[in-house]
Amino acid sequence: MVPARFRLSARLGAGLSVLALLGGPVGALAQAIPAGPAGPASAPVPPLAVPVPVPPAAAPEPSKISEPKPLDSSKTSESRPIEAKSSEAKPPEAPKKSREPAPLVYAKVSTDPTPTLTARTFLDTLKVADRYAAFAEAGGWERLPDDLIRLKPGERSPAIPSLRHHLTLTGDLPADAPPSDRLDPPLVSAIAAFQGRHGLPDSGILGRLTINALNVPAATRQRQLAASASRLIGSKFPFGERYVVVNIPSANVEAVENGAVARRYVAVVGSPDKATPTVETRITDINFNPTWTVPASVVKNEIIPQMRKNPGYLARNHIRILGPTGEVDPTKINWAGDKAVNYTLRQDSGFDNSLGQVRIDMPNRFAVYMHDTPAKSLFSAAVRFHSHGCVRVGQVKELVGWLLQGTDGPNGPGTSWGPIEIETGIADGERRDIKLVKPVPVTFVYLTGYATPDGRAHFRDDIYNLDTPAPAPEPAATGAIQPAGAAQPVATPKPAAVKPAAPKAAVAKPAAAKAAASKVTAVKPATEGLNPETPQPSR
Repeated sequence: MVPARFRLSARLGAGLSVLALLGGPVGALAQAIPAGPAGPASAPVPPLAVPVPVPPAAAPEPSKISEPKPLDSSKTSESRPIEAKSSEAKPPEAPKKSREPAPLVYAKVSTDPTPTLTARTFLDTLKVADRYAAFAEAGGWERLPDDLIRLKPGERSPAIPSLRHHLTLTGDLPADAPPSDRLDPPLVSAIAAFQGRHGLPDSGILGRLTINALNVPAATRQRQLAASASRLIGSKFPFGERYVVVNIPSANVEAVENGAVARRYVAVVGSPDKATPTVETRITDINFNPTWTVPASVVKNEIIPQMRKNPGYLARNHIRILGPTGEVDPTKINWAGDKAVNYTLRQDSGFDNSLGQVRIDMPNRFAVYMHDTPAKSLFSAAVRFHSHGCVRVGQVKELVGWLLQGTDGPNGPGTSWGPIEIETGIADGERRDIKLVKPVPVTFVYLTGYATPDGRAHFRDDIYNLDTPAPAPEPAATGAIQPAGAAQPVATPKPAAVKPAAPKAAVAKPAAAKAAASKVTAVKPATEGLNPETPQPSR
């Protein structure tokens, strides 16, 4: 039979073990236990009382083990929940370190289904030009003060009647609207309609850009309409069931089907020093994963200076140099001179290719086209005149899907090119050319003022300064006519300049059209331009 004192020690030892595991006040209980005589039964008790070992920094004596160990166990029991909390706090930090690309943002485009260009645009624009000439002859509209920018809906201003008069003339405010000096809801709606006709966000709020547009004189608006109409003289564009229009000053692309805009996209067009030309042609092919052959002007003006500063520029941008016998090592070329323009520089296809993943091929003498771009952030800007002359299209794959309607898909007759098929065709990284079964007419136009069949006039900024008449050559050459500045007001579009709009346009048409063509031709070699791999040379 086991002596009673050994049974008591065993019970107390077992109890201490449970308390230690639960993190209870083991230290006080351990001090209450008298030290029993040394023996084989009492030796195992201390290890059972504290399951967590003492740190090896200080090896305590056997008689003091019961005191430090409970303290360590309490610290350990406190530190464990903290570690658990820190481990729970790590998952929320993971999203902060995520490097996923931000969603693409595109500038807002109009949802109006009326196309910018139809077979009636020329005549409709001439009619509206006559109406604006009458506005100018009658004195136009008053200039609005800048303090209208701070006006909020419902507030009053002495300039509101002038604003109402202007918007009534232009058809944005109904003629039977009650007079008021308050910015009331009907007037807010009229402001939004005015903004929509001028390519501005139709918020109905009088911002700086809206005030600037309202303060453009009626004579200037008439000149925009007359000049745009003159640029349409002689057009032979084949309007049909399906066609594409790029209005350069608007910087957008319209896919027109059955007389209505099926899709409208933001675009990036040529900068003023690298103007996008006006063209009329047909879209014949779609190129997946295109390469880009760098125009000689870009080689001379951009790449050679870059190579002088950074010899690794070509390799970093995946541009290879091709000579008559094959690829040329960039280190073998003397970049101090201009001999590099005698070689062909070609950028490999890929995500960083200047043409992006898609090119829309359209034969024309300027060698311009529409394409994708890796610089998609530009599509979110309100002003988008940054390219070398070609047209970069936002959401270009959607436009490609519309163009490929009716063309057999990748799996043969009876299949189509949907979003999945287009992405799959691009994903393999191989160059692929798809010929449209029926070419789609496309035109690039320069309309700073145009009218739609409903009689509304639309205006855009004259970014290339094509509407401004050139100075008369005789005074500029001889200086014989002193009041040359006074002669120009006579030539400015006062009413007399409007009535003969058609004759004047006919006279000005060759000069306007050819001036635009010559201007663009001079800058066009520096565009995204001529690619020897495309069918262009054989055309």
